[in-house]
Amino acid sequence: MTAAAFKAARDFLLAHRTDYATAYRDFRWPALDRFNWALDWFDGELARGDTANQPALVIVGDGAACLTFAELSERSNRVANGLRALGVKRGDRILLMLGNIVPLWEVMLAAMKLGAVVIPATTLLAKNDLADRFDRGRARHVVATSADAPKFDGFDPSLTRIAVGDPVPGWTRYDTLLAAPAEFNPDGETLADDPLLLYFTSGTTAKPKLVLHSHRSYPVGHLSTMYALGLKPGDIHLNVSSPGWAKHAWSCLFAPWNVGATVFIASQGRFHARTLLDTIAANKVTTLCAPPTVWRMLIQEDLKSIPHSLREVLGAGEPLNPEVIDQVKAAWGLTIRDFYGQTETSAQVGNPPGQPIKAGSMGRPLPGFDIRLLDPDGEEAEEGELSIMLDPRPTGLMRGYQQDDGSIAGLSGDAYRTGDVASRDAEGYLTYVGRADDVFKASDYRISPFELESILIEHPAVAEAAVVPAPDPMRLAVPKAYVALVGGAAGDRETALSIFRHLRERLAPFKRVRRLEFYELPKTISGKIRRVELRQMEKVRAAAGTREAAEFREEDFPELAGR
Repeated sequence: MTAAAFKAARDFLLAHRTDYATAYRDFRWPALDRFNWALDWFDGELARGDTANQPALVIVGDGAACLTFAELSERSNRVANGLRALGVKRGDRILLMLGNIVPLWEVMLAAMKLGAVVIPATTLLAKNDLADRFDRGRARHVVATSADAPKFDGFDPSLTRIAVGDPVPGWTRYDTLLAAPAEFNPDGETLADDPLLLYFTSGTTAKPKLVLHSHRSYPVGHLSTMYALGLKPGDIHLNVSSPGWAKHAWSCLFAPWNVGATVFIASQGRFHARTLLDTIAANKVTTLCAPPTVWRMLIQEDLKSIPHSLREVLGAGEPLNPEVIDQVKAAWGLTIRDFYGQTETSAQVGNPPGQPIKAGSMGRPLPGFDIRLLDPDGEEAEEGELSIMLDPRPTGLMRGYQQDDGSIAGLSGDAYRTGDVASRDAEGYLTYVGRADDVFKASDYRISPFELESILIEHPAVAEAAVVPAPDPMRLAVPKAYVALVGGAAGDRETALSIFRHLRERLAPFKRVRRLEFYELPKTISGKIRRVELRQMEKVRAAAGTREAAEFREEDFPELAGR
C-alpha cells in the first residue's frame, strides 16, 4: 500500500505536468507510516515489469557503465548484505565519499535497504572537515576510493573502512561486497520518519549545521523536484553536480528515479564545455540541469551548430544572467527554467513546464508547499524572508537539525524560515533578493564567511578578517578576505603570500579565499563588522573595473601555481 500511495501522488503530478493551477491546488502528499524507497519503490516497482531492463544509470567518460534497474537492484542487494556482514546495522552512520562512479549509487540504495544513515561527503573535503563529520556526525563506517584512503589516517581504528579500487592495508575492498548473496531480506520495517541522510551545511556564526532527512522527506519530498524538472518516464536526465552535495541527491537519484528516468552522468576529469555538449548530443539526453557557472561556459561554444534532443533545460543554485537565457533561447529555442530549494528541503519554488516565465524570477510555490514572505515580526510582506508554512507540514522538509549531543532539534512555530529573502509580484512570482545572513555562493558552492574567517585568524599576522563575495564574471563570485593585521605586520606581498599558503593548507579548493586586501574593517558601534559595507564596496569596484593597491589575488603569485 505504501508504494501504491506514493505512485498515485506521482502519477497525479505527471498527469498535470503542464497544468500548474490544478497541480498546486489539488496535490496532496501521500500519507505514509512505513516506507523504504529502495525496497518499496526501486525494487518493488522500477526493478520489475516494463522498466526492469531499462537503463537506470548510464555513465560515459571516466568509469563508463550502463546498468538497468534490475541490475542495480541486485547489485545493491549484494552490497547491503556485504555491509551487514561487516557489522553495518540499522541506524548506523556511513560516511560516503565517492565521485560519480557506480558504487556511489549502489551504496546509497544498500544503505536505504539496511536502514543505515548516509553522510554524503564531497571528495574535495580536507582532513579537518572529515574529522568534524566523524565527530559530530557520529560516523562509524566509511566508503571512499583507495586514492582518498590516506585522508582517514589517524582516525578511530574501530571504524569500518571500505575502499573502492586498489587494495589498501586495513581497508576492505569494495569488490568483496559484490560477492555477497543477491537476495536481501530486511531486518524489519522502515518507518517513514526513520533517519536516512545527514548533510552538513555551511554555518554563518557557528559550526556547519547538520541537516537530518528521513525516508519520507527526501525520497518522497522530491516529487516536487520531479515536477519542477518536468521529467517524464523514460527521459535521459543529466544533472551537472558533484556528489556530496544535496543537489546531487535531488537530481541524480530521487527525482529522476521517482519518475523512472535514466540518470545520465558525463564524467570528466576536468570540465570541458564542448565535450559535454558533444556528449549530450551523442547520447540523446532529453533533460539538462546545470548551475549558472556551467551555463556561462556552455554559451562560449557555438550552440547552434550542435544537434541535440533536449526538451527541458534548467538552472539551479543561483540566479541566471538574462544574457545566458537569451543566448540559449536563440540557439536552441529552449528557455532555461529556474527553480529553488535548500539542503533542508526539496524544490520549493520553480517554473514548471508550460508556464509563463518572467525574467529574473525563480517561479511560484511548487505543489505541496505553502510559501509566505515574512517580515521580522512574522507578518506577510511584499519582500521578506521566504518561509514554509508548517500547517500542514510539507513532506519535502527535513526532520530537523542534529545538535552536537546527537539530539534532533525539530521545527516549531508556524513556519520554517529559509534565511533567504525574496520579493513577490502581483501574479505570485517570486524573485530571489539575497541571503538574510552573510552566506554566499561561489561557483554554485555555498561559502560560510565564518568558517573562512576562523582559518584566517589562525595566521599569526592576522588580527581580524571579514570574508565577502567579490564579483567574478565566470564564477559569479569568489571569496575575498578583508584583513586587519596585528601590530608590526607588514601589508605587503610577502605577508599576502604567507596567508594564501596558510589557507591552501587548511581549506578544500572550493572554499579557498581567492583575493585578500589589507584594510581597516568597518564596524558598528557595538563592534560588529559591517560586511554589508564591504560587499557594496566590492560591487562598486567591480562595476568601475578598479583594484586597490592593497589587494592581492592568487593569480598574482606564480609560486602558488599547480598547488
